[in-house]
Amino acid sequence: MIYLDNAATTFPKPESVYRAVDDCLRNYCANPGRGGHKLSLQSGRVLLEARELLAELFNADSPDNVILTHNATEALNLALKGFLKRGSHVITTSMEHNSVMRPLKVLEKLDIETTIVQCNEYGEIDIGSIEKEIKKETALIAATHASNVVGTIIPIEDIGDLAKRYGLTFLVDASQTAGVYDIDMQKMNISMLAFAGHKSLMGPQGTGGLCIKRGLELTPLQEGGTGSKSELLYQPDIMPDRFESGTHNTPGIAGLCAGLSFIKSKGIDIIRSHEQELVRYFLDGLAEMKNVKVYGIKDISKQAPVVSINVGDTGSSEISYILDRTFDIATRSGLHCAPMAHRTIGTMEQGTVRFSFGFFNTKEQVGEALNAIENIGTLL
Repeated sequence: MIYLDNAATTFPKPESVYRAVDDCLRNYCANPGRGGHKLSLQSGRVLLEARELLAELFNADSPDNVILTHNATEALNLALKGFLKRGSHVITTSMEHNSVMRPLKVLEKLDIETTIVQCNEYGEIDIGSIEKEIKKETALIAATHASNVVGTIIPIEDIGDLAKRYGLTFLVDASQTAGVYDIDMQKMNISMLAFAGHKSLMGPQGTGGLCIKRGLELTPLQEGGTGSKSELLYQPDIMPDRFESGTHNTPGIAGLCAGLSFIKSKGIDIIRSHEQELVRYFLDGLAEMKNVKVYGIKDISKQAPVVSINVGDTGSSEISYILDRTFDIATRSGLHCAPMAHRTIGTMEQGTVRFSFGFFNTKEQVGEALNAIENIGTLL
């Protein structure tokens, strides 16, 4: 199969990731931080290594400020529900995933106001439109780094500058960019950075995290055992234990460490260049097809390796089904858990067929996908 659904989760993973997960499960997978024996300590060292690699990658304040979660959704829920207080105001964009939109809808019932700034049909946002919505109650700006529907990159450094100027907290959803694009929390004035471990960071599913600025106050989503301060009946204040109750996904985090090490050895610039070239080749091929509509900005310098299309008036699910069953090509159809983004680009009814490329895809595979799209018309 040709796998072109990397925006959902990357596949395959580097061989080192498989080996790391297997090694953990077979040789030392005890409960980290819950004992003084060798296996527990070894598991704990894996968690520390992950925090150190992530803090280095994102230029976070400290490894202790890297909270390990099970996915980006959990991280975003922690950021939004843990930070926003009754009566506060948050600004976000129309390109956000439901992992941002749905928590905000719940928070609206708690007297928290949301303003959704409209992007244009290509997924681009005007920074001035965000600034116009800032008022005295505004506490947070939340923005995706890149759309999971069309790949359009949001200028987070400019938004970070805006947030700093007004003294606002800035939350970035880096699910589609972490591991491919440079993210510097200090330079970009990012207060909270949510990421998925299983996408471009090349770790297993069940991994993710939230990096938070030192001194930022959040309320935990849950309380429980942390392996620290066990004499207390209240949740400890120490980082990162305050936000990490319960047993960690140690095998997954071991795999995430291997994924992060793979990225570090290859270099983000090399990874990004390869994926951009695949997108360029794909867009050039699509431009020759009369019955194919391509959404988004169609500029690899401003677009993550995500391309959404439709073939005539045919439903996106039918096209994706044919690609899977006839051509053995995996894509994602529908609304991609981002209905506001689809309203923005005008595809709420039809949805789109999303092609998303990863480091292990090849130009030959992209060529086969182009041939399949061109030949689909004969099967409809």
